[in-house]
Amino acid sequence: MALLPKRGFLRAAWDLAWPYWMGEEKWSARLLLGAVVALNLVYVWLTVRLNQWNNDFYNALQQYDWPVFWWQFAIFGMIAAAIIVVLVYQSYLQRILQVRWRRWLTHRFIGDWLGDRAYYHMQLDQTATDNPDQRIAEDLHRFTGTSLDLSVGLLNAIVTLFSFLFILWTLSGSLSIPLGGDSYFEIPGYMVFAAIIYAVIGTFVTRWIGHPLVRLTYDQQRYEADFRFSLVRLRENAESIAFYGGEERERAIFHKRFAHVVANWWGIIRRRKKLGWFTYGYQQVATVFPFLVAAPRYFAKEIQLGGLMQISSAFGRVQESLSFIITSYTEIAEYQSVVERLRGFSGRVEEIAADHHQPQPIVLDRSGSGVAVEELDLHLPDGRALRQDIDLAAGPGHPVLVTGPSGSGKSTLLRAIAGLWPFGRGHIRVGDGHALFLPQRPYLPLGTLADAIAYPELDHQPRRAELEGALRAVGLPYLVDQLDEEGNWSLRLSGGEQQRLGFARILLARPDIVFLDEATSALDEAAEAALYRLVREADWHPTIVSVGHHGTLKRFHEAIIDLGRHRVSEAVAGD
Repeated sequence: MALLPKRGFLRAAWDLAWPYWMGEEKWSARLLLGAVVALNLVYVWLTVRLNQWNNDFYNALQQYDWPVFWWQFAIFGMIAAAIIVVLVYQSYLQRILQVRWRRWLTHRFIGDWLGDRAYYHMQLDQTATDNPDQRIAEDLHRFTGTSLDLSVGLLNAIVTLFSFLFILWTLSGSLSIPLGGDSYFEIPGYMVFAAIIYAVIGTFVTRWIGHPLVRLTYDQQRYEADFRFSLVRLRENAESIAFYGGEERERAIFHKRFAHVVANWWGIIRRRKKLGWFTYGYQQVATVFPFLVAAPRYFAKEIQLGGLMQISSAFGRVQESLSFIITSYTEIAEYQSVVERLRGFSGRVEEIAADHHQPQPIVLDRSGSGVAVEELDLHLPDGRALRQDIDLAAGPGHPVLVTGPSGSGKSTLLRAIAGLWPFGRGHIRVGDGHALFLPQRPYLPLGTLADAIAYPELDHQPRRAELEGALRAVGLPYLVDQLDEEGNWSLRLSGGEQQRLGFARILLARPDIVFLDEATSALDEAAEAALYRLVREADWHPTIVSVGHHGTLKRFHEAIIDLGRHRVSEAVAGD
């Protein structure tokens, strides 16, 4: 990734930032920002006053004026105390603003990520937007903090520049350059021109050296996120990996991904080293540069020691303001990479939302009751055909089983019915009542067992008696006493227990339509029969659509759709 054009980068940052400053929290945000800006202006005024103090203090030293010397110490104490108070409250209010801004952006990004099931579509194509969780958790934190730091820093640089330019222009006087004979060339306020030239040269050299940091920083954030994701995957699948004895394979994956982290970090270190040679040298020379430039007037006795020190202080402030890009370049490079990652996230979410609201090749109609699939063709993401001419009809009291060999598209059909699979064409009608999809391995969130059973309900939490009754009905009476215990239930419960828990959800949610995707694969025939009987004989008579390839399932369904008999291309993906 090349360095973003200035206009494009700033526009992208503004597009990310402006909704907060124009949204529902705009007045509190603007009030906090106004307070931060006001404190910043007070700080600049105090630095101007400190610059004047330099003249009085060093003149007192030169003149051996003992009383004035101590009086200047008292003045310095008051100025320093005021600066401390201003800086503490400026930082305090700025961090409050950052927390509020990050909170607002996080809620917005999470809403966009979950809206239109963008999180699922991003998972289908991870090359477009890698590690969205990292962009929400870390990049938003960096974006808000760095936006405020750079904005306040830039404001401080601009106000300081104009405040001290006048002082430096007044104090530096004119530089006379002899042209021969009695002719001289006068340069008024020459210290101002010296500071500008010094800073401009430094800025261009800094950008030339530091330009590759933008790409390196972007890649570093991606490699770090990939490495962290692989560690999380180990934790989530600890039991399976332990059964396989896959520690060495996982170690190889970790080492490979961490090698990318280290290799890219070495690139950053080398580039920062090159940048450091210049910036540190630039800052050291800047310490003595004003004395060298002002020395002719001092030794000509046109200014006193206090005037020389005041010029040096003013020059330092002007040079520091003009060198804002130089001193902040590493932070700016990191900021550009953060903006680019967040812009990519927002762009991908907008694409998904736009596609979602466009007419879809697979028409999904929510009306009536039951489920009907007509002339449905399923494709792979690359456009190849997976299954063609699928027809299915299920209603209350008329359960349907979708079967077929592995890789025949059974689970993909359920994804299409759920509106998750956009690849293909045809018409699907799903009743407008509540539908519940039960996968082979039910998702169990962290929290109490009661929370895990009731997932994803928020508004209605089942009563204790309902939870206990559901557990007993599905053959888990020994878990009744653990309903209030918190834990990682996906690790504590066996595969069969998790599938029984899924059927307990059906009893609690009482959905109009139940989709069962290999939902009894970990159970014996007796348990499978008992659970299917529970659902088939439920008093609310739900529509049942099952996916599986076990012959034992056929007796619980009135119609069987064998996807192995539908037309398919030669090359298909596993399902």
